[in-house]
Amino acid sequence: MNILYIFAHPEPKSFNSAMKEAALRTLNELGHEVKLSDLFAMRFKPVLDRSDFLQPKRTDVFNPFLEQMNASKNGTFSRDIMDEMEKVRWADMLIFQFPIYFTGFPAMMKGWIDRIFAAGFAFNPATQSAYGTGLLKGKKAMLVMTAGAEGSLYSKGGMHGDIHELLRYMTHCTLEYTGLEVLPPHIIFGAGKMSEERVDREMHTYTAKLRSAVPSDRE
Repeated sequence: MNILYIFAHPEPKSFNSAMKEAALRTLNELGHEVKLSDLFAMRFKPVLDRSDFLQPKRTDVFNPFLEQMNASKNGTFSRDIMDEMEKVRWADMLIFQFPIYFTGFPAMMKGWIDRIFAAGFAFNPATQSAYGTGLLKGKKAMLVMTAGAEGSLYSKGGMHGDIHELLRYMTHCTLEYTGLEVLPPHIIFGAGKMSEERVDREMHTYTAKLRSAVPSDRE
């Protein structure tokens, strides 16, 4: 299986970075082909703006949707967008790993989605009739997240609310809208204050989850 691992965390020595490295090792051991988009290391530009379009359809007014449709048709996105789109085309599965910020994507990850999941590439309202019929249909996706708060705060009746309801705009309104089949997320709560023993335990749990969710290509 071809797997694109999209990672957004600014600190190479973080627990998130260690998780990412463990995931890459595990996926390679399972025989998968893996490409990494480490967005902070790449200095990825998260802002969708005029510079994304090499041959804009209009210069008098900026309409991002129309420009994306035009660039998707003509292959005239900026080079960094085209490179990431090529990875998405290649991939059978996309794994997004990031820390939860204000119950959502951090800006870097959201910016990747804004720019790469472009109209005409990932979705097209003119041709898709329902969720699950987007232009990325046939591919899978999984969210891997860490949260500073404990799980009880993200439960029904908890201060933040049910985490699965909060994630719905990511899993349903974003990923499923583009046609992706979304696997159950992997979430680690209380990530900022873990003992060494718990760190080891969480690493083992995560790699075991990957082995289950993405079976070996060597079998």
